[in-house]
Amino acid sequence: MDAQHVPKSENDDIVSREIDFVTLGMFIIDEIEFLPPTPPVKDILGGAGAYSALGARLFSPPPLSTSVGWIVDKGSDFPPAVEELISTWETSALIRHEPERLTTRGWNGYDEHEHRAFRYTTPKKRLTAEDLTPNLLTARSFHLICSPARCRELVTEIKARRSGLSGPDGCALPRPIFIWEPVPDLCTPDELLNCTNVLPLIDIISPNHSELAGFMGDSGLDPETGEISTKAVERACEQLLGSMPLQSFAIVVRTGEKGCYLARNGGRKRKVGNSKPRQRTKKPSAFLHGGLQPDTDMEALFAGLLQDPEGTIAREEIEVDPGVERWIPAYHTDASKVVDPTGGGNTFLGGLAVALARGKSLEEAAAWGSIAASLAIEQVGTPVLGKDDEGNETWNGVNVQERFEEFKTRLAFSAFS
Repeated sequence: MDAQHVPKSENDDIVSREIDFVTLGMFIIDEIEFLPPTPPVKDILGGAGAYSALGARLFSPPPLSTSVGWIVDKGSDFPPAVEELISTWETSALIRHEPERLTTRGWNGYDEHEHRAFRYTTPKKRLTAEDLTPNLLTARSFHLICSPARCRELVTEIKARRSGLSGPDGCALPRPIFIWEPVPDLCTPDELLNCTNVLPLIDIISPNHSELAGFMGDSGLDPETGEISTKAVERACEQLLGSMPLQSFAIVVRTGEKGCYLARNGGRKRKVGNSKPRQRTKKPSAFLHGGLQPDTDMEALFAGLLQDPEGTIAREEIEVDPGVERWIPAYHTDASKVVDPTGGGNTFLGGLAVALARGKSLEEAAAWGSIAASLAIEQVGTPVLGKDDEGNETWNGVNVQERFEEFKTRLAFSAFS
């Protein structure tokens, strides 16, 4: 297999660049069949991998574009126009040429309710942790789209392969962020227990409303209107959070025209002031043996719950995180702006993941995702990359940061927590 890298080869296995985002979603060449009179389109860049990479790339103009990593398996029938399109994004795309096989291809069909049917038309090639080069393994965030059992395998394998690696600065790698997108056909009540067993291993689970309802044995729709039920979404999230009461993961439910719903348990967290150094006191021997004396420092005794391995006590202000229960609306409120919803959810997750990797809050990351999705669904295929008169990058003629700032104003966000 001949592997090449855009824009720089990784065949030497040198960890040389900072990677904020990597997706293990598959690359697919799409054929999309619409209802008449709209003609079908062929040889469209597609798949969860391509669209999630797009979502991260939209917020990563060069030189940040190389912080977006993904894998493209190119078969003997790979369209040259698609390869040229990928090269213009200037990402850390690992392109692997496999002339002995066909490129993974898929057929997409939509009915009058915009429900999508999908099937593979050539054999698919699933990605594993072994496909990640050392540089891609250093990513700050990983997007996984798979079953619960496979999610557990991938997280375990990625962590194992990262051990011993260091970043471009030579420092130890921080804990990565794992965003899990469940596959639709295994979002069933039979898989609910497997789903909850995976939750402690990841940071974000992001089903769409239908997939979330599927775990609960529900339709997720309002029986009177047939529309997405916001109450059903909130109820299902409450049940999932109740299965894991600690503050260990967040749920981001993608609900199409209704936007997305964010849910995360609250909990205790430390708050260390910037103005004062952290005070530490040696734990008295009485504390070690459990004895109470007339002069026992009770504050220090109870603060012992926050002691570190050296036996010292951090006297800090304890702040309680109330958690998150919040709806973020979709950017497009006019249905006529939505030309093709294919890949919108994957693009959302790419924007969300790269924002979290860069230290943004869950709410702001979801807003990044909403903007990314808005650009993915404005046309058939991917948005057009260009530049404005000042040389700034645009997608569909839009400055992504300006659209984001306008969205923040619409939501009346003076700041994100």
